[in-house]
Amino acid sequence: MVKGDGSFTRLDVKARPTGTGRLTESELTGLRTALREADFARLPRIATGGPTIYDGFSYTFVHGGHEVAADQGSMPESLTKVLDALPPFTAAQDAP
Repeated sequence: MVKGDGSFTRLDVKARPTGTGRLTESELTGLRTALREADFARLPRIATGGPTIYDGFSYTFVHGGHEVAADQGSMPESLTKVLDALPPFTAAQDAP
C-alpha cells in the first residue's frame, strides 16, 4: 500500500503489515506517471486472455476508485508498468 507522500506498507497475504518504507521523489513520480498512463477507468475489472501460468502470481490494483485484477499471464502492459514502479514485495529486495 503506497500513500500519496510515497510512504508504503508491505502487507502479507492476510493484510498484516510486514514492513514499511518510503519511495524517493523520483520513484514516486514514476509510480504516479505509471498510474496515470494505466487509465484505470478504461481497464477491464478482470484482465483475461493471456496464457495460464500455473505457478504465477495474481495481482489486484486499487487506484482512484477503481479495482483491477490480473493474473501474471494476462496483465496488460500498462499494469506491468505500474507493478514495476511499486516498491519491492520483500525487504530483502530493497536497495541498500
